Parts: sequence; structure tokens; C-alpha cells
Amino acid sequence: QVQLVESGGGLVQAGGSRRLSCAASGRTSSGYAMGWFRQAPGKEREFVATITWTGNTYYTDSVKGRFTISRDNAKNTVYLQMNSLKPEDTAVYYCAGSFHLGVDYTEESWYAYWGQGTQVTVSS
Repeated sequence: QVQLVESGGGLVQAGGSRRLSCAASGRTSSGYAMGWFRQAPGKEREFVATITWTGNTYYTDSVKGRFTISRDNAKNTVYLQMNSLKPEDTAVYYCAGSFHLGVDYTEESWYAYWGQGTQVTVSS
């Protein structure tokens, strides 16, 4: 079993930065791809970013140029550096791991393991 634990959430002013971490533990790797999803109040959960074992990254359009995802394979840890934060970035951010190769990593169904979520609140 793989467990994912997010950390780094909190309150930040608009225009500020925040770095989220997701640590994986267990007998196996967190997966070929690790990603971040988020769910804003009253909204459906949406894809944010993902990174494969080989370092390929993918982002949703709304965060391109502002967010950077990275991965430390030795530590089984994924990070999400969030810059130029906007109030619309306010959400619970979830870390997830996928064991599938060559799939659409923007889809939740391809991820087997999920963290409990960490709250990010961006104030005006």
C-alpha cells in the first residue's frame, strides 16, 4: 500500500507564493506519474499538474507560467511551487499517484492513490 501525505498549505496573499509537498510512503513507488488536483468550494475537482518518472510535466492552462511541479524520485516526493497566486487558486489541493503509462494524466480515474488534501487559501 502507498500512502500520500500533502503539506505546505495555508493562507497566502494574492501575488504571493506557496510550495506544496507530497511525500509517499510504503513498500512500492508512488507511481509512474504523480500529480496535483484541486477542489474549490462548490466546484468539482480539477486537474492542476502532473510529472512522470522521467520528468515530463503537464499543466492545466490556468496555472501555466505560475506553477511548477517537480519530483525527487529518491525520496518519492513531489512538489508544487505556486507563484503569483490568485484568489481563484483557493482550493483543497490533492496529491495523487498513477501506475499507468501513456494515459491521459488529467483524468482522475488513472490515479490509484490519493492524499488527504491540504487547504490553500489566497486572500485579496
